[in-house]
Amino acid sequence: KSMIGVVIAEASLLKFVLRLHQALASWEQQAVEKILNSPAINVDETSFRVDMKNDWIHVYSSSDITLKFLHRNRGKAAIEAINIIPRYGGAIIHDCWSSYLSYPHCRHGLCGSHLLRELTFMVDAHDYAWARNMKYLLQETCKEVSKSTEKRLDDKALANLQKRYRNILTRAEKELPVSLPKPNGKRGRLAKSDAHNLWERLKIHEAAVLLFAKDPYVSFTNNRAERDLRMSKVKQKISGCFRVSEYAHAYCRISSYLQSMANKGCNPLIAIQIALAGETHKVWGE
Repeated sequence: KSMIGVVIAEASLLKFVLRLHQALASWEQQAVEKILNSPAINVDETSFRVDMKNDWIHVYSSSDITLKFLHRNRGKAAIEAINIIPRYGGAIIHDCWSSYLSYPHCRHGLCGSHLLRELTFMVDAHDYAWARNMKYLLQETCKEVSKSTEKRLDDKALANLQKRYRNILTRAEKELPVSLPKPNGKRGRLAKSDAHNLWERLKIHEAAVLLFAKDPYVSFTNNRAERDLRMSKVKQKISGCFRVSEYAHAYCRISSYLQSMANKGCNPLIAIQIALAGETHKVWGE
């Protein structure tokens, strides 16, 4: 009303939303192709209420592109339906979610922020020396990589990093509580301490933890994907859930486009005009 002096009916606004959603179908396909050709992508997911049920928004981010997709599932069923990771051959940066790790044809980078938070807890709660040393090593390496002109360590520095990393984990075995044997007749896996689970994860996924020091395209954290999902959580907290899944899907595509255009420095109103005029290829076709 403040722009045109007329109150627009809600039904008209919903028609405009669906029209914009349809107009962006070709842009979304083009953006997917660009994501598939990028050297690394940040991925994440978050819950999103639709029709009083729990759906999930999956985000894929690289360079100035942000893509969000809605699916009823969180795990592998959603990843297969979206069909980006199964076709992707680069590095994916994530928070160690097992569904992502089930794709061995991709290289994996684990979010350093998540690891640092867990290590900080181990230091505060148990005062483990190994956790303090590992936290310092990761922070020190992150600073060294960020200052490097090539955004990576050279071969000698990388070999030294791996040696220090493994030495810390070897010494950690002496600090960790001894795992008790499973009682006779007890079924299932024996529960392990949080410290032991973290140590095991760092040991098994060493290459993924340190990939940021080797590959200049891999970031230390997964903050990019988390930032791209933040407004979805704010929208849900303020406006509540969507009643119809059609509009929830439209929200994901439209917000993906507007975030991507904002990354290019484009005003959202101009971005909408470009989309409705069918000229997104002029912006994304370079």
